Amino acid sequence: MDDTATPPGASDTHASRRPRPTLVAVARAAGVAPSTASLAFSGTGPVSEDTRAKVLAAAAALGYDGPDPRARSLRRGRSGVIGVVMDDRLSDAFRDPVNVLTLDGIAEVAGEAGLSLLLVRSPLDDERGAGPLVDAPMDAVVLVGCNVRVDPAVAVLRRRGIPVVAIEADDIEGAVPIQLDNREASRRAAAFLRDLGHSAVTVVTLPIDAARQRGPITDARIDAGTAHTTRERLRGVRGVFPDAAAFEAGGSSVEEGRAAGAALFGPGGTRPTAVVAQSDLLAVGVVSAALEAGLRVPEDVSVVGFDGITVDDSLFHSSPIRHLTTLVQPFVQKGQAAARAAIAMLEGAEPSPASFRSELRLGDTTGPPRA
Repeated sequence: MDDTATPPGASDTHASRRPRPTLVAVARAAGVAPSTASLAFSGTGPVSEDTRAKVLAAAAALGYDGPDPRARSLRRGRSGVIGVVMDDRLSDAFRDPVNVLTLDGIAEVAGEAGLSLLLVRSPLDDERGAGPLVDAPMDAVVLVGCNVRVDPAVAVLRRRGIPVVAIEADDIEGAVPIQLDNREASRRAAAFLRDLGHSAVTVVTLPIDAARQRGPITDARIDAGTAHTTRERLRGVRGVFPDAAAFEAGGSSVEEGRAAGAALFGPGGTRPTAVVAQSDLLAVGVVSAALEAGLRVPEDVSVVGFDGITVDDSLFHSSPIRHLTTLVQPFVQKGQAAARAAIAMLEGAEPSPASFRSELRLGDTTGPPRA
């Protein structure tokens, strides 16, 4: 008989001391973003079967089998889930790289803490304005953008005692704010155009409210608007150009920007010498419409975007344009700050609000107006 036989369970001593793999490690091994890994592992979201299989294979290889149960027990029976509510319908949300990159930041921090993400259907998708927020299993909620339909949803969360973090929203009672310098950044872009010599400036805006109309926006509708980011960015431009016209797009997409540009540069219109688009996707569409109308960018019209995303060069056709002039925002860092604030509240600590700055990056789409 071997007197040195290992007692039951002792053979696992060294293995138990190894750090438990995290969702971030799984994402790195699978070659995908943390948000994609979270969606693939949870079985929710627009993830292809090939990507899901790749993530699950990486999880199996690393021995990752889900959020750490010890993390859940520390929260005394909580679900171990952070809910994420986006301003767009889920069918549209993942078409915008800004949403994806913000979600990456949330997923990275949540994954390191052993927490999972749950994408909750937007209030825009539910007639009651609250939907699954009434009973979805989650410990905290991050709101990405806000509009009037979110108000009843926030009331539901408050009644449930669920901590709320709001990214780029008007002040919400009890919610931790994560803000971006939308107004000041837009003012800097407008001042840049003014210094180039422009005076006829039009703003192509994101939706001003849940109606998502398309076309010129009256001052009365702007005053009654509920979309925080849209209004702040417009106010920034009008701080430099008080009479700047505003044209509302139905969403943040190249197609919406192209439709707005077609209206601005079409026959009978008063063509601006510069356009400030409230997203890079809208800006790409505006540039495309200008080129299709026979205009040169920036010789005939300058275009400024907002976000700093990677743009597909093919969208500019055969023009020499390669880079937008745009305001670059730190989307991943915003998501990280939101997740940290949510986790702090779950652990009974004081959450830290955060405010971020966008930087003007010059590209090929701006220049002095023609004499």
